[in-house]
Amino acid sequence: MPSADLIKQNVNRYLELVGEAKCDEIADLYADDATVEDPVGGEVHIGRQAILGFYKGALGAKGETEIITLRALGHEAAWLWGLTLDLGESGRMRLEILSVMAFDDEGKITAMKAYWGPENITQL
Repeated sequence: MPSADLIKQNVNRYLELVGEAKCDEIADLYADDATVEDPVGGEVHIGRQAILGFYKGALGAKGETEIITLRALGHEAAWLWGLTLDLGESGRMRLEILSVMAFDDEGKITAMKAYWGPENITQL
């Protein structure tokens, strides 16, 4: 079982890469047969190639990430975090997201679900 410290390190690395919009490196954090459902209720992306395609479509701009609270137990982590994006002339936007991830014994992400909707977006 991965340690809570390893899971926290991987969550922090994930958020760092999301903020930098480094899609290839984000996809490398996932196991080959991992799943992503972002947001929950949307399409489920299965496998590293599909996950890479998802991030390439979702992350068009660099941003700032901030963990509000994080819990890591067993093979899973849940955290509330903020993502602030600079949209150029359109201004800035902040999303507050509740994410849940599962990890394998080596610390690779096996599943990720992100809970957010229009009510969690604020124009700045």
